[in-house]
Parts: sequence; structure tokens; C-alpha cells
Amino acid sequence: MATNTSTATEAATPGMPQLDFSTFGNQIFWLVVTLVVIYLILSRVALPRISGVLAERSGTISNDLAAAEELKANAVAAEEAYNQALSDARAEAAKIVASTKADMKAELDAAIAKADAEISQKTAESEKVISEIRATALESVEEVAKSTAMALVSALGGKEDAKTIDAAVSNEMKG
Repeated sequence: MATNTSTATEAATPGMPQLDFSTFGNQIFWLVVTLVVIYLILSRVALPRISGVLAERSGTISNDLAAAEELKANAVAAEEAYNQALSDARAEAAKIVASTKADMKAELDAAIAKADAEISQKTAESEKVISEIRATALESVEEVAKSTAMALVSALGGKEDAKTIDAAVSNEMKG
């Protein structure tokens, strides 16, 4: 029986105090007071701090974007300067190569001309020596031919006539 009486008393009293219509006015009053206090705290303390942080972030981002644009412009200018310096260096190198080639060609031409002059001089000297040797050889051949002819004439029992033998050898040597 005790369970029946406790069930009856529970049914007479509401289950949740928030849903009791007799306390709605009191609950609405404290709800409004709490919302006004939260609004005042948020509007006076939290929201200014949040807006300050957002403004600071926005300023930092815009400063960083401006710095990035400036660095990008500097990088483009540096790249253009590098490309210009590179092309200038290549042009200067081409000039140096052309100048060096021209100098080397001039030196080579001078050396070739000097060598040609030396060769011409030595050739002339050699031809002179050869002509002297040829003349000396012809004289020697003529003398040997004359002495051989005299020896042959005397060996064959003829009379050695030096003038006749000289004339015959000279006539044969001329052609």
C-alpha cells in the first residue's frame, strides 16, 4: 500500500519544475536578466577584444600582401637585371672570342709569312748550292770523261791528241 500512496502524490505534483506553469513568470524574469547580463558582457568586453584581434589580423594580412607584392616586384626586377647581365656577359664573351680569334689569325698569318720567307730563302740558297754542285759535277764529269777517253785512246793504240779529245768530249756533253 505504500507504493500506491507514493504514486498518487507523484501524480499530483509536476515532474519537472521548469514546466510548472506557476513559476513561468519568475523563470522568464531571470531569463531576461541573464540574457541582458550576457549581452552587456559580450558587447562591452568580449566583442571589442574580438574586433581588435580581427582588425589586427586584417592589418597584418594586408601588410603581408603588400610586402609580398613588393618582394615579387623586386624578384621580377632582379630576374630582369640577371637576364640583362647574362646577355651582356655573353655578348662580351663573344667579343673576346672574336678578338682572340682575330689576334690568333694575325699571329698565324705573320708566322706563316715568316715561315714562307724563310722557306723561300732556304730554297734559293739550296738552288744556288745545287747549281754550284751541278756545275762542279759537270766539270768533274767532263774531266773524268776526258781522262777516260785519253786512257781508252792510248789503250787502243791511238795517238793521244788532247785537243781532239777535249773537243769530242765537249761536243758530246753539249748534246
